[in-house]
Amino acid sequence: MTFDKILENGRLWAVRYDKDNVNALERVLSQWSDAEWLADFFMQNIDDLISYFKITNIEDAIYQTMEDRDEMACVIMDISPEANLDRFFRPLDNNRTSEMILGKEKGRPNRQSWLRLYAIKLNVGIYIITGGAIKLTRTMQEREHTLIELERMEKVRNFLLNEHVFDEESFEDYRKEIAL
Repeated sequence: MTFDKILENGRLWAVRYDKDNVNALERVLSQWSDAEWLADFFMQNIDDLISYFKITNIEDAIYQTMEDRDEMACVIMDISPEANLDRFFRPLDNNRTSEMILGKEKGRPNRQSWLRLYAIKLNVGIYIITGGAIKLTRTMQEREHTLIELERMEKVRNFLLNEHVFDEESFEDYRKEIAL
C-alpha cells in the first residue's frame, strides 16, 4: 500500500492499494460519475433506495449522485488557505466524543447525500482517504459493499500503526524512510 498526495499542502492523501492503478479517491470519484456503473449499483440496491430514501426512479438517483459527487469534489479539492477539511470529515462513530489516534472518519457533501468518503485522521485537518461508498442503509454493517469499506479503514489504520505512524510527523518520517 502506498499513499498519494491529493492536495499539494499535504492535508489530504489517498491510499493506493497494492495492485490498484488508481488511488481510493480516484476510484470512487470515477465510479460516481459513471452512469452505467451507477445504474447497475442502484438496480442491485433498489430496495434500499426505495425504503431508505423513497426514490423509485434510478435516473433520479444517478443524477443526484453525480451532482453530489461534483459538490464533494469541489469541497475536498478546495486548496484555499481557509479551507478546513475538519468541517467535511466527522467521526465514523456518531457516538465518539473524543479524539483518538488515527481516528476513523466519514465525509459527505451534504446532509441528504448517500455518498460517503472514508478516511483516517492523522492530525487536525490532515486525512488519508481509504475509500468511499454509496450508503443506502442506516448502518454500514447492513451491506457487503459498506462492510468492505469498514475493513479497508481498519486495514489502513493497522498498517499505519504497524509502521509506527500515529500523526502527521510520524507519517512524514515513514514516507522519508520508504523513499530511501
